[in-house]
Amino acid sequence: MDRMELQNVNIKLDEESNSGESIEDSYTDIIDPEKATISSQFANNDAESQKFLPNGFLGKKKLADYQEEYHPGTTSFGMSAFNLSNAIMGSGILGLSYAMANTGIILFVILLLSIAILSLYSVHLLLKTSKEGGSLIYEKLGEKAFGWPGKYGAFVSIIMQNIGAMSSYLFIIKYELPEVIRAFLHLEENSGEWYLNGNYLVIFVSVGIILPLSLLKNLGYLGYTSGFSLTCMVFFLTVVIYKKSQIPCPLPVPENSVGNWTYNNNSVPMHLVMLPNESANSKVNFMMDNTPGHTTGFEEAKDTLHTSGVEYEAHSDSDDMCQPKYFVFNSQTAYTIPILAFAFVCHPEVLPIYSELKDRSRKRMQNVSNISIAGMLIMYLLAALFGYLTFYGEVEDELLHTYTKVYTFDTPLLLVRLAVLVAVTLTVPIVLFPIRSSVTALLFPKRPFSWIRHFLIAAVILAFTNTLVIFVPAIKDIFGFIGASAATMLIFILPAAFYLRLVKKEPLRSPQKIGALIFLIVGIIFMLGSMTLIALDWIYHSSSSKHH
Repeated sequence: MDRMELQNVNIKLDEESNSGESIEDSYTDIIDPEKATISSQFANNDAESQKFLPNGFLGKKKLADYQEEYHPGTTSFGMSAFNLSNAIMGSGILGLSYAMANTGIILFVILLLSIAILSLYSVHLLLKTSKEGGSLIYEKLGEKAFGWPGKYGAFVSIIMQNIGAMSSYLFIIKYELPEVIRAFLHLEENSGEWYLNGNYLVIFVSVGIILPLSLLKNLGYLGYTSGFSLTCMVFFLTVVIYKKSQIPCPLPVPENSVGNWTYNNNSVPMHLVMLPNESANSKVNFMMDNTPGHTTGFEEAKDTLHTSGVEYEAHSDSDDMCQPKYFVFNSQTAYTIPILAFAFVCHPEVLPIYSELKDRSRKRMQNVSNISIAGMLIMYLLAALFGYLTFYGEVEDELLHTYTKVYTFDTPLLLVRLAVLVAVTLTVPIVLFPIRSSVTALLFPKRPFSWIRHFLIAAVILAFTNTLVIFVPAIKDIFGFIGASAATMLIFILPAAFYLRLVKKEPLRSPQKIGALIFLIVGIIFMLGSMTLIALDWIYHSSSSKHH
């Protein structure tokens, strides 16, 4: 997602090449690992040249003249795998249960495995291309391959991916912060107050917290945000798995009363409300709140509803609702592959992490990628599966928010929400920094640092992403569009195109080049097809809402 300007390192002999290319790895513009370790502080205060990996693993570096000096990597294999896992893991995990609900379990697993394998193949192409191209910067490889169109193609793709990541983080704030406030105030339902309006809250957080942090020249103290974010997601996964055993299906709760529901011989207090059920034919989708202080029995509440003239209606197709689907095709299925692509993007960070790898070689870095992507694959599969098997067709496009159908006052979920909110709030400034650096380098090259420009660019970026978050209906639209466009460019199209252009020592009819060409064609077809389907879905829902 985020780009870095890298400095002064040559990569040592690469003994794992299968293509017969030169065994001398002479990279220019590579990170000096002695100056950009995981915990590094910044060498100076030139804010406009600061570059970050997506969750802040590395400090900023400035381009320097090439020197015939070898700088060995200092980062261990394990730490490199951890860093790449941080680069992969992001808000995309929150949308995977929704993707599974709209593809079915078997089709989802097939697609998830396919995207993971294709991502690994893409890393393989990227590592070989960086050797031949003599650079570990995505945009530099684009420039060497196709001149300024390649450079700006990579530049725009990375910026779009970062904007998408920022928007998804702000969407989480919009969704979850009102629920946290409601829980702390012990409000059983949204009273319509301004401080429970997600649109207002995301603006206040952006202006009051994110913008001041984005104006700092040194974000070194946020360097461990990535580790904290990954820890939050592991905690989130644990709670998702645990809650599967706590929530029955269907949710047998009548409207507008209180009572206990009994599950596994345990009586749990709840607050009873009603939601429209869009995925079933029944008129009422029941939900419950784990609300302290409500002890009325379920049957008593049910009798009260009957005597008050309120009709109690259970799901007529509850057995079907609580059966997992294995293959599903509907209008939302088109979002699945873009959501998965968005979840696996890490390619702009592969090269900087490679430059810091101790005893580096292509084979060693490929193994780092294999372990990282396999680990995230397991986490993604577990989160998607248990989230889907908890809510089935009722799951929302942001899984954590789906639990508001069940709980308002629940300690584990409240802790997850708080942890995720803190993590994404601290991560947004880190994602914003490289966007501003790239914009500054593109529009204001060789200009001296200006606080006014520093502030205005950050304010414009935040204003733009806030506008997206407020007016775009759902987070799946961000996942879908960015996944189908920028993520597809970074995973499929650009690595294959760079490989075909820069790796000269393999003939065009070699299996390697044919494989890369097929990979490129598949990426183009996928991008055009996904964007077309998503556009048609938007048009259909827009026309439907106008008719209603």
